Amino acid sequence: MTLASLNLVAALPEIWLLCATSAILLIDLFIKDDQRDITYALSLLALLGSAVLTIHGFSWTPRAAFSGMFVADAMSDVLKVGMYVAIALMLAYSRSYAAARQIYRGELFTLTLFALLGMMVMASSTNLLTLYVGLELLSLSLYALVALPRDSQVATEAAMKYFVLGALASGMLLYGMSMIYGATGSLDIHAIAHKIALGTANHTLLVFGLIFIVTGIGFKLGNVPFHMWVPDVYQGSPTAVTLLIGSAPKLAAFAFVMRLLVQGLPGLMSDWSNMLVILAVLSIAVGNIAAIAQTNLKRMLAYSTISHMGFLLLGILAGTVQGYSAAMFYAIVYAIMAVAGFGIILLLSRQGFEAERLADLKGLAQRSPWFAGMMLMVMFSMAGIPVFAGFFAKLAVVQAIVERDMVPLAVVAVLFSLVGAFYYLRVVKLMFMDEPLDATPIAVKPDMRVLLSLNCLAILGLGFMPDRLLQLCYESVRQSLGLL
Repeated sequence: MTLASLNLVAALPEIWLLCATSAILLIDLFIKDDQRDITYALSLLALLGSAVLTIHGFSWTPRAAFSGMFVADAMSDVLKVGMYVAIALMLAYSRSYAAARQIYRGELFTLTLFALLGMMVMASSTNLLTLYVGLELLSLSLYALVALPRDSQVATEAAMKYFVLGALASGMLLYGMSMIYGATGSLDIHAIAHKIALGTANHTLLVFGLIFIVTGIGFKLGNVPFHMWVPDVYQGSPTAVTLLIGSAPKLAAFAFVMRLLVQGLPGLMSDWSNMLVILAVLSIAVGNIAAIAQTNLKRMLAYSTISHMGFLLLGILAGTVQGYSAAMFYAIVYAIMAVAGFGIILLLSRQGFEAERLADLKGLAQRSPWFAGMMLMVMFSMAGIPVFAGFFAKLAVVQAIVERDMVPLAVVAVLFSLVGAFYYLRVVKLMFMDEPLDATPIAVKPDMRVLLSLNCLAILGLGFMPDRLLQLCYESVRQSLGLL
């Protein structure tokens, strides 16, 4: 490996973020508790620096680094910008919430930034080892973040469950990767794809490896039947951490599936697409049906996430550039909706009170008509009602699978989406038609008020003009996969 083959310029955003986070970790040791806003400001500066480097270095031509183990291409750059925005909003929304619960500490910021670094590595990895390292960096940071309120029994239990099931998923993924390595003799995803195309790899070993890999992916995405950790972790985590788990990592998960299955194992597409069909249909069905029975808002959104991840898989299993770009668009739109939805929950929470129950939303329109309207847009978008962004995300995915003659699959997806609309509309009914149980004024910091409003209005704006983002997703996927 030479200095030229390292090509560190391609990985500058990651290198900057690593250095900046390490510096913040050290600086935070000398900061008093009442000066924690300095750590907050430095974290936002670190995000801004990464965003500037990513946008400045953007190119349609993929740039390899570390002897081909890492690539900076259009798809990874677009996803990384989405991650920066989601993380910045998460930090801004959770300031008051974290301060009221004594978790407004350096660990919250540095672990969040390390989790982001893991997501960025996942988005750019072209080697099984770097993919795994990125995934583990993200996972370990999230386990620690869930357990941040050390005196909370619920959070500790959620962290333990998340850790145990996450470790099980990691083990399966690693075992599957080792089988792929045994069958092809390479860890590089392009070399693996080449050997499978030539027919020189052991097919039986490949299929066994693929089964373990898809199982591991199912666990990490929270697809049915590997979804059991999702509702408990969403409910048990501090809402600020739930916001993080439910937003930016979905973009990294999309990139992970694309690198591993689409770029690394295209020769086994007939096998993995059949497995994804089962995961997608079960996730959409179980997620939407189970969400109806929930009375806890965070659990309801957890089951909603499961159904959305099923929809995302539909785009990928379509196996076309249209399908992949629709799935990428879906992941971005979902991240925007999730950040906004959990942002409203953070808004309603205060010291000594967690707004977790559906009943806590009763009469929100009387307490704050503006934020009730914002939550209405989030719910309508998640339900897939025109003219919000969520509708066009679902439409793009359904169009992609219909073009591949998977009409029965499209019908199932649409039918269960109609079932899912019930619990989203129930939230709207509680906000606008019921009397409030709590008349406490909603205290909002000006920055959160502006950002949350822009976040929700972006859902409406993307609904009116989805074409540009859809086209960006299409071009970035096409260029990154090297397809004409």
